[in-house]
Amino acid sequence: MAKIALRRREPVAQGTFAFYFDKPPDFSHQAGQNAMFTLIDPPQNDAAGPTRPFTIASAPHEPQLMIATRMRDSAFKRTLGAAPIGTELEIEGPAGVMVLHEDTTRPAVFLAGGIGITPFLAMARDAARRKLPHQIVLFYSNRRPEHAAFLDELERLQGPKFRLVATMTEAPGWKGERRFISRELLGEHLPDLRAPLYYFAGPPAMTMAMQGMLTELGVSADDMRSEEFYGY
Repeated sequence: MAKIALRRREPVAQGTFAFYFDKPPDFSHQAGQNAMFTLIDPPQNDAAGPTRPFTIASAPHEPQLMIATRMRDSAFKRTLGAAPIGTELEIEGPAGVMVLHEDTTRPAVFLAGGIGITPFLAMARDAARRKLPHQIVLFYSNRRPEHAAFLDELERLQGPKFRLVATMTEAPGWKGERRFISRELLGEHLPDLRAPLYYFAGPPAMTMAMQGMLTELGVSADDMRSEEFYGY
């Protein structure tokens, strides 16, 4: 376990903030992994305690560690949101299997809902930085564009190896895709639904729905990697 200091915070979507911390000298992680963040002697606590897991949304090459989260009314998030710059936390990790597979002949398909975008942001940044040969398609579902953290950056990252399909399910003025992530939507953008490895992250109901949909498509459990994001 190491200590890290909060260096800045900034809004990245409606009700969603990014927090930037010092990176410990001996800390290294793979894009998509998570870590445990612990408040030190917080002024308030709740039944869940002072520790929470967060995906590291920054890529391994970046000088700081960044996490992003929806700001709900929990003791942890109230404390983190009000913490003065320089406040120290403890970090333990990294951990997690949401990392890009090594077989570059198989495409990667990312299915993200809301703040479940964080592992895929790190993976997209890392793939662009290292010029990885994987073909990657990201399906990113939100209610409205203002809820979609890092949408502008993800649009800019598009290129021969990375494609974004952003869908806004409750945005009347949105000129792009408006359907939920579904078998039909995947089928319109993927030439072979069983060829990729699928990665999905979001609220528990969303991840269960994605797993059920992929199972019905004949995708094996070995070709799925997932992470649930809870509203703490």
